Amino acid sequence: MDRIADERPLSQEAATRGAVRVHAPARLHFGFLDLHGGLGRRFGSIGLAVDAPSIDLTARPAAALRVNGFEAGRARGYAEAAARHLGIAGHAALQVDQAIPAHAGFGSGTQLALSVAAALAALDGRPFSPDAFADALDRGNRSGVGLAAFTQGGLIVDGGRDASNGPPPLIARLAYPEAWRVLLILDEGMTGVHGTREVEAFRDLPRFPEAQAAEICRIVLMQVLPSVATAEPEGFGAGITTIQRLIGDHFAPHQGGRYASPAVAEALAAIAARGVAGYGQSSWGPTGFALLASEAEAQALKADLERPGSLRFVIARGRNSGASVTRL
Repeated sequence: MDRIADERPLSQEAATRGAVRVHAPARLHFGFLDLHGGLGRRFGSIGLAVDAPSIDLTARPAAALRVNGFEAGRARGYAEAAARHLGIAGHAALQVDQAIPAHAGFGSGTQLALSVAAALAALDGRPFSPDAFADALDRGNRSGVGLAAFTQGGLIVDGGRDASNGPPPLIARLAYPEAWRVLLILDEGMTGVHGTREVEAFRDLPRFPEAQAAEICRIVLMQVLPSVATAEPEGFGAGITTIQRLIGDHFAPHQGGRYASPAVAEALAAIAARGVAGYGQSSWGPTGFALLASEAEAQALKADLERPGSLRFVIARGRNSGASVTRL
């Protein structure tokens, strides 16, 4: 492995530029489009950038790499990888003041990695592109939603990976209606499948049925995206729920059921019983979500569901812009 200390330090000009602050959104992953892969591309994803939870970090020039705050260990690893990619010594002090819960379905690793890399690039006066850093940071291996959430926000569809193994291309991005809300259902007592278990799951699961992949693609193109474009929440929610059912049942053997958390599953059953059209689990979970047409509906559902126990409920908005990188 290359030693960061062998690379050049921050330029003298960069060292006098002062601190950089990065604020980055979480993302929800609603499901894969084509796990069958018979057309030459596999995965493909649909997801949404949300304004909570989020990452907030600052970076300042320093004599050596220092990382403090939330997720400091992971952030340091990403800083070292980003510095190698930039060809710099990583002379920066990073302070992570706010982090996204790890392995909860929010894309925390991708958002933290990109935030750290963007901060180091800004300190050195260099341009930043998530696609250019994807391999160095080991991001975007299956889904391009996290990369696009960082740059653009909104409702995102990517086209999956082909044999080149490049980052999945962004094929659709729509602004999420400002009035709509997402009720997040957090089970903070467990984490979703990740790491080696995730790799093993994709290796061991049977091939996804071609007809179901075709159904998901049709739902996305002819129901989900048009419903967002015309601000029609019922159609959007119903489409996402159908995708969730098809994908969740496929992954059930590796996550213990359609939903990873029994407590979240119970809450989602109660949400369905109340007639909410859109609900499900983000990525491997355990975080669940309900899609609501207004703040009032979200507040009412939150009040109805909250009770002492393992779950926490948070109302989020769709975020129609990507991460901000601000010089302090």
